[in-house]
Amino acid sequence: MALFGLGKKLTLPTLEDAFPGRSQPIPIPATHYVNGNPLAPPYPPEMEIALFGLGCFWGAERKFWQIPGVYVTAVGYAAGVTPNPTYQEVCTGMTGHNEVVQVVYDPGQVSYQTLLKVFWESHNPTQGMRQGNDVGTQYRSGIYVFNEAQRQGAEQSLQQYQLALDTARKGKITTEILDAPPFYFAEAYHQQYLAKNPNGYCGLGGTGVCYEEA
Repeated sequence: MALFGLGKKLTLPTLEDAFPGRSQPIPIPATHYVNGNPLAPPYPPEMEIALFGLGCFWGAERKFWQIPGVYVTAVGYAAGVTPNPTYQEVCTGMTGHNEVVQVVYDPGQVSYQTLLKVFWESHNPTQGMRQGNDVGTQYRSGIYVFNEAQRQGAEQSLQQYQLALDTARKGKITTEILDAPPFYFAEAYHQQYLAKNPNGYCGLGGTGVCYEEA
């Protein structure tokens, strides 16, 4: 899915080096292409939000919209510097953003732990600034938490999954766990891309390792 091929940046830009961005958000569709729910807030009050980066966001988003209890998903950019970045800017590595999926879910129907399990088992979190053939800072593994319960769940699941990887003689996890930064919606054509383009590129792999939920 990378636009610029080889020579991708593997380090995050400084505030001084990053693109300046813009004050206006990128236009997005009103509703989710698959389930018809509103793409942007406000969401029903019982909903909670999770935010994950696990490589190419096209395939990542599909993993989450298929889960019962997920109200709506959207792809976008987070954990960078540039406000309201474009996809072309993100692909240069000069915004610092990660490709992420925002998951709005009903905790009465699906747990955060279940979302974490899908996260870990849908990509390889040991590859640093890449995911398979996709290379660059925008493809790093990340969990962005909205409260202390999510942080504890994320850190506990990381420890459990690292144990499973150690048992399988796999690598060390490079996933960043950070307080949720601003989320910027990606362009309209990226939203639910694989529903609109069933034969489109996915890019997600995995380690072939599972772990048990606590």
